[in-house]
Amino acid sequence: MKLAVVYLLLAVIATLCNLATQDVAVRLYGGPGNLWLAMLAGTGVGLVVKYMLDKRFIFSFRADSLGHEGYVFVLYTLVGIGTTLLFWSVEFAFDYLFHTLGARYTGGAIGLALGYLIKYRLDKRYVFRQVAA
Repeated sequence: MKLAVVYLLLAVIATLCNLATQDVAVRLYGGPGNLWLAMLAGTGVGLVVKYMLDKRFIFSFRADSLGHEGYVFVLYTLVGIGTTLLFWSVEFAFDYLFHTLGARYTGGAIGLALGYLIKYRLDKRYVFRQVAA
């Protein structure tokens, strides 16, 4: 139960970083394609924040080398492609249906929550799996 609470807290932190980055991007650029730009920027920031938090506080992971760290980060990113598409789909749907920033961010938060639930299982199984000694 403690792990679930910690994971939830870390997911909230990463979600806030993602949505705050999106908000800054939208405020800096309001032209064509601003939703794509905002979502890409938010996803990038959220990815790095979530990776750093998960590897330390959820999986207690330590890389053997910089190359190993890079490999694990790439694997973490690849595993997250499907969950990112889920997140983006929900955010786009809310934006399309309601046409407000509040609705867009609500959809983003819901999409991220669903994605993080799935991503934990994938990360545990494929990214941060414990190698038997």
